[in-house]
Amino acid sequence: MKGVSDPSLIRLNIGGKKFRTTLDTLTLREPDSMLAAMFSGRHTLCQDPEEGSIFLDRDGKHFRHILNWLRDGIVPFLSDFDLLELLREAEYYQLLGLMDRIRDLLSNRKEDEEPQSELKRVDIIKCIQSEKVRLRGVNLCGLDLSKLDLSYVDFSYASLKNVFFSRANLQCAKFRDADAEGSIFHNATLREYKINILFSSHHIFFLTFLRIVLIIVFCLERCEFTGANLRGALLAAANLQSANLQDACLVDCSFCGADLRSAHLQGADLTNANLEGANLEGANLKGAKLLNANLRSANLQRAYLRYVNLRDTLEGARLDGANLLGAIR
Repeated sequence: MKGVSDPSLIRLNIGGKKFRTTLDTLTLREPDSMLAAMFSGRHTLCQDPEEGSIFLDRDGKHFRHILNWLRDGIVPFLSDFDLLELLREAEYYQLLGLMDRIRDLLSNRKEDEEPQSELKRVDIIKCIQSEKVRLRGVNLCGLDLSKLDLSYVDFSYASLKNVFFSRANLQCAKFRDADAEGSIFHNATLREYKINILFSSHHIFFLTFLRIVLIIVFCLERCEFTGANLRGALLAAANLQSANLQDACLVDCSFCGADLRSAHLQGADLTNANLEGANLEGANLKGAKLLNANLRSANLQRAYLRYVNLRDTLEGARLDGANLLGAIR
């Protein structure tokens, strides 16, 4: 081997730190690595003429962990920060096995640190029997709340990451400043609605003399998502008619085929959102961010799009009567 006088013993200088190891250690466990290639005998190495050590211009802080991995196949117990530094070195030396182990460790730690829900589905079912349910600030991460009647429930400030809301009734629910990143709202009902109740005078004994029809209209408050974090949430085919999503984080959300008629989306961040085929008729998108959003075949009739950048987002979209004052196209 060129540049190495004793093939059984290797002296290394890694950024000023000195190490001694063997040829087998450097080549056997990770035969496809850069280290194995360097000491395969096919390459001339930079060797100190006095010490006989081979110099590598890398930070030597974690190289002892790399040698221990090559010797024993063990990843040391380190902080996440140090593991990321070790991963960077493993990537440089192309130690594929070590890279996989470090990534697995980091992934497992992340799962262990993921906050667990304070309540279970059965607890929520019991709660919603009450007239007013407030789950403000409660941790419900990862719960399956699909197909439940959650109308009027106040989820404001709650942690709702990866919650499954598919086909749930969320009419008039409140999500103000909630963190619902990665949650699934597929086919959920979140719309504002109105109930018209007709009372004929001859049906109400104390109004028989009036000879009129009383029309009482109950206007129920809309589903409230003001300032909520819905990053990456799945809202495909959801009914969000008149929902309030003002200033919400909707980055990477899927709204394919969703009903967003008259929705309030002022200042919402819809970067990379998929709104293909969504119905945004009459929606207020003033100042919304639509960078790389997909509005293909969306219905934007009579939508308010002032101060919105629509460049490269409107393929096939319907804009009849839309207010485009100040919009960038």
